[in-house]
Amino acid sequence: MDSQTPTVNITPSSAEALAKAILVSHGVPDDRASLVASSLLLADLRGVDTHGINRLPGYIARLTAGVVDPAPTLAFETKTPVMALLDAKNTFGFVAGCLAIDKCIEMASVFGMGMVSVKRSNHYGMGATYVLRAMQEGYACFAYTNASRAMPPWGGAEALLGTSPFAVGVPGGQAGDFVLDMSPCVAARGKIRKAARRGERIPEGYALDKEGHQTVDPVAALDGGVVLPIGGPKGSGLAMVMDIFAGVMSGSAFAGGVNDQYKEMIKPQDVGHWFLVFRPDVFLDGGMEEFKQRMDILVRAVRSCKKAQGFERIYVGGEIEAAMEKRRRTEGIPLTQGEIDSLHKLADESSVCERLERIQHTNGFGPRKLNGGD
Repeated sequence: MDSQTPTVNITPSSAEALAKAILVSHGVPDDRASLVASSLLLADLRGVDTHGINRLPGYIARLTAGVVDPAPTLAFETKTPVMALLDAKNTFGFVAGCLAIDKCIEMASVFGMGMVSVKRSNHYGMGATYVLRAMQEGYACFAYTNASRAMPPWGGAEALLGTSPFAVGVPGGQAGDFVLDMSPCVAARGKIRKAARRGERIPEGYALDKEGHQTVDPVAALDGGVVLPIGGPKGSGLAMVMDIFAGVMSGSAFAGGVNDQYKEMIKPQDVGHWFLVFRPDVFLDGGMEEFKQRMDILVRAVRSCKKAQGFERIYVGGEIEAAMEKRRRTEGIPLTQGEIDSLHKLADESSVCERLERIQHTNGFGPRKLNGGD
């Protein structure tokens, strides 16, 4: 991917304020707008730019088209003391996901674990959003979701499975936490959309065009093409796991039935989610202190493993993103001028006066070049 796209660094607070103001202007209640805006900001801070505030125009388009409900009354249906169902009633996936995690934490605080299945939801952004929410309270977490068809099953020639991501989060000790957030495809479609938006190419091996040929053109990949599963049958097998847990079990769409949020503007998405939150120390006599000590041993063993040629450092899941978040909270979020203009245009259309503010540095820090690996 082209790594020479110039960017401007934006203050995180202005990005969050703009996103929230736009959402509120479209009828999203203040508290729920805060959940959506903070979730989008967190993705940008952690370097997951494909799921940050640049997705806001697409979400607003679905709001104005009437296929996302900004403020339904939501309630959990308790199935057992540790299992509940949430009908999201076609509201934002961010809202459903955050409420579901909080319900899981509530159950886990009493019974050691909590599980929530969510039906009739929408795209919920970065999966790490939800595991991090649980980890802040000292819990381990699994977060699954399904997605619209974009990837063939191994051996197939047409899109059927979603690029359905899963996230796992486990709090650690002094050596840091573990967060795995990944899609079963080589590259999420968000990266391909980002490349198309910025006029960049995608690497070979990401996708096929509608004729089944390898392509480096993101537009061709999105126009009837497919993304490819990681590891062949392993990737398509993982995608089926997400579809089973998030779709089949919840009562939401599955088997290619989730609607594309960009193409199906007259239909709800009907996305399903599944969350499990639990105490990671429950089996250890020494409790959380012993658990964190054991996590430290594992993390340090991984980092100190003999390195292969060409590698200077071994990272554990979530370590790069955590470092990125720390840096971007100070240095700002990089956006292209085109992305800034698009968000300001949306603000004007929404009669919102908030604007994205550039980071002001006294140490000579200025616009950066976009990291091609983002």
